[in-house]
Amino acid sequence: MAITKAQLFNDKQVKAAEFAKALAHPARIAILEILARRNTCICGDITEELPLAQSTVSQHLKALKSAGIIKGEVEGVRTCYCLDEENLEELKAVMGTLFTNLSTQNPSCC
Repeated sequence: MAITKAQLFNDKQVKAAEFAKALAHPARIAILEILARRNTCICGDITEELPLAQSTVSQHLKALKSAGIIKGEVEGVRTCYCLDEENLEELKAVMGTLFTNLSTQNPSCC
């Protein structure tokens, strides 16, 4: 059985990369800020605040949900999105550890 690239790295490295990939678009950061302000939101409400088509917002919501940063609950024909507080704590811990390790392992470069 072949080894995948993900198997070459530890769980924290893989999780940090998954979070970083999900956050790697300014629209996704804007969506997170909207959800933090409003607490819960449907896609149409988010679309009203962003200069993006509803289908584009839906794609960004899907990426954030796949990474576990947000969660969505179906309410009839709509999905109500909110921040996933538990996974946000994991995001803070994983990224905090990464940046702490980076700054302590290489105190001065040039």
